[in-house]
Amino acid sequence: MRNALLIAELSLREAVRKRLVSVLLVLSVLFIGFYLYGIYRLEMNLDERAVNAGLDGRSTTGLSNVPVMYSAMFGMYLVYFLGALMSVLSTVGAVSGDIENGVMQSVIARPISRAQLVLGRWIGFTVVNVVYVALLGTSLLIGLYAITGYLPPSPAPALGLILLSVTLLTALTVLGSTLFTTLANGIGVFVLYGAGFTGGILNAIGTFADSPTLTTLGRAANIVMPTNALWLGSSYLLQPPVLLEISKATRGANPFFGSDPIAPTLVLWAALLAALAVAAAMWRFSRRDL
Repeated sequence: MRNALLIAELSLREAVRKRLVSVLLVLSVLFIGFYLYGIYRLEMNLDERAVNAGLDGRSTTGLSNVPVMYSAMFGMYLVYFLGALMSVLSTVGAVSGDIENGVMQSVIARPISRAQLVLGRWIGFTVVNVVYVALLGTSLLIGLYAITGYLPPSPAPALGLILLSVTLLTALTVLGSTLFTTLANGIGVFVLYGAGFTGGILNAIGTFADSPTLTTLGRAANIVMPTNALWLGSSYLLQPPVLLEISKATRGANPFFGSDPIAPTLVLWAALLAALAVAAAMWRFSRRDL
């Protein structure tokens, strides 16, 4: 484990050396500032409408504040989406990149096993990705509350589900990096991510159209790739009662937001799948012919 942590530390240093961290910080500040400015203008517009209507103020949990609630939801969806992109793009060459560059031959000559190397790479990139998404989501929620006084319900467990999705995607990308070339790995993981998103759409259409076949296909896709299901579970926790009533009235027609809580077994399966992916990556690379 000590060697794995050493590789994780080296991966973190590599991220800093390649300016990954600095680029993320700059782009994240720009994204948060741009989005929060839009929310600020929206809040001013809603306050102006309330004054013109002769109202003394708006309730943060009432129908008059629904635009702000949806803005918060879409903001968190962007955090989830950016986290997914970050997980794949930062990790896509975790192992295959070093093999293609000829660096791996000199690394494995050191007194460290291949399994420890893969574990260390996964730990290092997971730390980078999880910390990035956690800071991004927390900054968005704090800024939202500072501007509007509104905070979605259960933000901590909702953000936890997003972080689990990031951890799973990082693990699957590391596994693909031991199996395929860098380019093929990136394409493959994005296809899996798209399959999970397709499952959410099929499930939403099946529920709205009362089609058991589409619902079953959607649930099967969510089991194979549960990242989108984790987001839908997170979005359910972020919705106040007024938005949940709208979602249930439309029978879950919106595929971006969940109208039902996520099953605990699916959360456990996502965590187990991440662990299995890392274990499979360690096993596969230990037996790979370089």
